[in-house]
Amino acid sequence: MSDAWVFGRSLELIAAVQRLDHESQLEIVADLDVLLDEAQRRGAPVLVAQLQRATALSRLVTSGLAAEAEPRLDEMLAHTRRHGLALLRADAHALRGRRLMIAEQEDAALTEIARALAILDDSATPDVQVGRRTWNGMQSSALMDCWIVLNQLGIYEAAEEVIGRAHQAIRDSASPHQITMQLMNRVKMLVGWGLRLERVERYEEAGDKFRTAASMAVAAEGPFTESLFPRKVGVPAIDQLGVLAAALALAVPDQEHISRLEGLYPGHAHEQEIIAIALARCLDKVGRRADALEALTKARKMLEVETSAPSMRLNLARELARLDNVPDIETGVSQSLVTYATTLESEMWTLRESQIATLNARREHERLSAEHGAITQQALQDPLTGLPNRRALDERLRTLASSADAQPLAVALVDLDGFKDVNDKHSHAEGDDVLRVVASTLRDALRGDDIVARYGGDEFIALLPGAPVSAAKQALGRAVSRVAQLPQHLSHGVTLSVGLVSLRPQERAEQVLSRADAAMYQAKRGGGNQVASANSMTAEVPVPWSPDGTFTDPA
Repeated sequence: MSDAWVFGRSLELIAAVQRLDHESQLEIVADLDVLLDEAQRRGAPVLVAQLQRATALSRLVTSGLAAEAEPRLDEMLAHTRRHGLALLRADAHALRGRRLMIAEQEDAALTEIARALAILDDSATPDVQVGRRTWNGMQSSALMDCWIVLNQLGIYEAAEEVIGRAHQAIRDSASPHQITMQLMNRVKMLVGWGLRLERVERYEEAGDKFRTAASMAVAAEGPFTESLFPRKVGVPAIDQLGVLAAALALAVPDQEHISRLEGLYPGHAHEQEIIAIALARCLDKVGRRADALEALTKARKMLEVETSAPSMRLNLARELARLDNVPDIETGVSQSLVTYATTLESEMWTLRESQIATLNARREHERLSAEHGAITQQALQDPLTGLPNRRALDERLRTLASSADAQPLAVALVDLDGFKDVNDKHSHAEGDDVLRVVASTLRDALRGDDIVARYGGDEFIALLPGAPVSAAKQALGRAVSRVAQLPQHLSHGVTLSVGLVSLRPQERAEQVLSRADAAMYQAKRGGGNQVASANSMTAEVPVPWSPDGTFTDPA
């Protein structure tokens, strides 16, 4: 199974989990966990993050499992920060927003979306290591996860901007499934927007939204037949997807839509309100108000536990208020109910505009915070490998040396065997690629609290706080083995020579690094591809005291 197959299979499962019964959803969740284990075994950072996203998303859309998504999203955030995967880090924040919507923490959800959008705003340049098509796909996915929360909150202007950016990202390479998803999501947004406009008596604008949604519903027919959604062959999309059928019915409520909507009702949780409202309007149009009220009441009862779409819940409540009343002699509608609802909705419209302003303010704040943090990070980060640089190493070594909790502190100097041949026989660009791969492999082989820094050229320093030399030697031995096992096209055959020592009391940084350097050359003399510790060296010279009470450097 190639990495591409593993990722492609995860996309198929994510498409299916959103439209299947609960038992099938649980099976898909388990299958995705297996794929994540496989991705972690392979170790490719992007693939791991993509599968972390898939396992979290599958739980968010499966009833009763949303809480299980939280630790997976925490892992995804930590992983994407460690490997510098900005787009997938933004997606983790967006999925956190979705989780918070389920928990009815709308303000906190909006903050997560602001963070995600700030990261995406500053990530316009594709990463050449990933490839433009993959980059565009990840950007579109992150934007769509942001869009879902904005749409649930009813912040439709911002949602329209975000979904437009998502479409722009993949416009040249979109698959039929991606096109279907874009059209379905736009239809859902326009329908919700139209219902929201009706609540403040902007009926002409609402009608425009419904008509546009209906035309998009028709356009979805072609790509749907080639999408990844579970579907019945030969059956039109509008007879299988409730949101498309509802769009057509809301544009022109009539008898012809009733049987189709009844067949699709109640549908999936995320489209039940739309189907119920569309069905009720068609039934009311042909004089079946009692049946319309029954459909709306049934939907309200079924959605009592659904908390992730407050705007649509209000739409459903308004529809019931509009139909379930003692009719006025002239209008057929209770005027007191209409007046109350209109006043309430005007207040909510003002609140909605405040939310837009809040989103923009938080978005700018997050962008400036990220910009400041990036400048600070650049001063302490090696631009080639993304590891801490020598300045950062000096600070961390000084801090750890003075901390009793970090003792014993193992210090290793790592040098690449055969790296000069890569530059001489291939190119410096190939050499840079090898350094990146080795740096990532070395970092992932050690504990999360261990520090790996680029010391210069093809040398790295590893600090292992709280690790005796014996334990550190085992850990670094694993790193040596993993680098040696890298595919030839990634490593070009380079291996590691590691010199390992333990920090002595009151020893200065230059002294411990000098001893580690001596141990590293011992590993070189032994043929490389190994770890040499001070304890294993045949003649480790102790560092004596000088008359003035300071260490002297035997090197």
